[in-house]
Amino acid sequence: MKKIAITIIKFSGFFLGWAILTSILPLSSSEDPAIWRLWAEIMPLLSIIAFTLAFWFIEKKEVKLHLFDNPTKGVVLGAITGIVWLAIPTLIMYITKIIHINGSNSIKLFPIWLIAAFLNVIMQELLVRGYLYQMLKQRYNIAAAAIVTTALFTVLHGGAFEVGVIPVLNVLTMSLLMTMVLEYSGSIIAPTIMHFVWNGIGGLVLGGVSLADDYPNLFILTFNGNEILSGGTCKIEGSIIVLFVNVFLIAFFMFLKNEQRAK
Repeated sequence: MKKIAITIIKFSGFFLGWAILTSILPLSSSEDPAIWRLWAEIMPLLSIIAFTLAFWFIEKKEVKLHLFDNPTKGVVLGAITGIVWLAIPTLIMYITKIIHINGSNSIKLFPIWLIAAFLNVIMQELLVRGYLYQMLKQRYNIAAAAIVTTALFTVLHGGAFEVGVIPVLNVLTMSLLMTMVLEYSGSIIAPTIMHFVWNGIGGLVLGGVSLADDYPNLFILTFNGNEILSGGTCKIEGSIIVLFVNVFLIAFFMFLKNEQRAK
């Protein structure tokens, strides 16, 4: 019981401390939306880095964070997996004429928007699969760490609850997938790159993935047909096709992880 209480205190202190610090850090006064968004992503990232380092030192560096392990494998695996993860449902939806491309937008300072999206992904992965995940894994096991952090990831994407069961299941399985990639690769780099491919290409380029409302998108897409397939207001992230892809990739990486252990 004492162990559970200490874990809850650490978990709550880490998450709530990050949330409070993030809420009081200053926002940008820039009138340029790209610069404003960049600053808005930098603040929570700096906050999560500060809390990660603080708790790591409090734990006397006993919690292994695996932030920079296997960098080459992490980048390559994350990029390939991210592309496959996004390409399969997008191509299926395009071939079956669920997705239509209706033109493109001109985006000022597009590289700045990409950097902002990347910083947001780093923040999310450090928050969910950084200290909290590794602390729970070390104190309990992988299953406990995956369940709790997936619940946290799903709550952070709470907008999915407003639109239906499939979007919620997609968020949940997305988190489990990135956790399996983390375990297989041995580093947070792989799920971070994978997550960025999904948000950067799927959101900023295609406009089929939901980001913060002020993020622009390069292509103008329309989604037609049954909402179960088209995703409705959630677009790609609300489609049952994504759910099947997520489940398949989770099973695939579970198989790879078992093979890795066997060796």
